[in-house]
Amino acid sequence: MRLSARVDYALRAAAELAVAGNHPVTAVQLAEAQQIPPKFLENILGQLRRSGLVRSQRGPEGGYWLARPADKIALADLIRAIDGPLLGVRGERPEHVGYEGPAASLQEVWIALRASERAILEQVTLAHIASGDLPEQVRKLTEDPAAWESPSLI
Repeated sequence: MRLSARVDYALRAAAELAVAGNHPVTAVQLAEAQQIPPKFLENILGQLRRSGLVRSQRGPEGGYWLARPADKIALADLIRAIDGPLLGVRGERPEHVGYEGPAASLQEVWIALRASERAILEQVTLAHIASGDLPEQVRKLTEDPAAWESPSLI
């Protein structure tokens, strides 16, 4: 799975908003806290606002805040708001992609991969991220030393 810079920035900014609670935080404050290019972040926050995950207010007392409690916003919600469906194959949902012959079972692999992503990304909320108290299922996966290793590209 590859996450775009936009998704990475959205998740980091949303974690900052989760800690802030209902207090508005400016885009500049979010950008500085997470070292995100401010103009880039403004566009991302606009997408999150249009998707109903973030609210905003203009003016000297303005800024951004989460539209729902942090424990009601899953990482999957943010990823979908920025980049669309969790898994696509050539721009299609895996259930709409078909293969012939020996490659026919690839569709099932893509479906299983999406189910695995959902099992994590729909369970982990911004509250988990902001508190550092991740669900047990996630913690167990990270305890495996192999999870921290990248396969060789050679």
